[in-house]
Amino acid sequence: MSRQQRDALDALLRSAPRSETRPTPEEQRSGFAAAVGRPATQGVATRRTVLGGRPALELDPAGASGRGRLLYLHGGGYVVGSPDTHAGLVGELARRAGLRAVSVDYRTAPEHPFPAAVDDGLAAYRALLADTDPRDLVLAGDSAGGGLSIATLLAARDAGLPQPAAVVLFSPWVDLTLAGGSIRTKEDADPLFVEADLRDYADLYLGTTDPAHSLASPLFADLTGLPPLLVQVGANEVLLDDAVRLAGRAGADDVEVTLEVGPGLPHVFQHHYGRLDEADAALERAARFLRTHLGLTARR
Repeated sequence: MSRQQRDALDALLRSAPRSETRPTPEEQRSGFAAAVGRPATQGVATRRTVLGGRPALELDPAGASGRGRLLYLHGGGYVVGSPDTHAGLVGELARRAGLRAVSVDYRTAPEHPFPAAVDDGLAAYRALLADTDPRDLVLAGDSAGGGLSIATLLAARDAGLPQPAAVVLFSPWVDLTLAGGSIRTKEDADPLFVEADLRDYADLYLGTTDPAHSLASPLFADLTGLPPLLVQVGANEVLLDDAVRLAGRAGADDVEVTLEVGPGLPHVFQHHYGRLDEADAALERAARFLRTHLGLTARR
């Protein structure tokens, strides 16, 4: 059944029409919301709020434990995406982990290029630290939000702030120089992206910034002092090598890291929980990882 699910998902993703001309950011945002957006899971209450000066979405699963809080940074190439497009994914991770979560609507490019997203991520993290013990705080992010999660913690470390208990990354984009070999070798296998797509996003986000800047491409940063990482990635995606190289860099910098590569799976396959067995299993492992590092007992 899982092979059939993977093949069906691949066909569905490949069937999405591609424009011969680059759409505007607004067109990209509306198309992304229509393609990816899922509402919060049943049993997860949502509420609009403000965190660190930015709009945010709180997601509170029924029966969530008093301890433990999740800060989520959404993906979308630093150009598209929002807490609303990711409400389903964040809510599902929060529900399985039994954690209250907050997803931040950080500023996006090209209206707000680098380092606006990092500044907003750091402001949100700092605001949570005002009333949350860092040992009770965890982070997660997907794609560009995965890279932003690492950049946020690097900025926090350099500002003298304590680190959270753990971080989960889904298909993180951590090298905006696009040097990963899989960007070319996996192009035919990836049903979503080609190199030109990533280059467009990078150009919009970076402006005149060096793409190797450590807060834009945290793969090139010293990761010493970061908390335990769980990195999940699909084998059928151009960003495979970003995840693999990040895990290697983290290990070399004495950071505890677990890397999971899902055979035959696309970019941020966790979005497809409830219709792809591997997505549900990956979210279960991510939830268990977060609870373990928070010192919480396993959920039944």
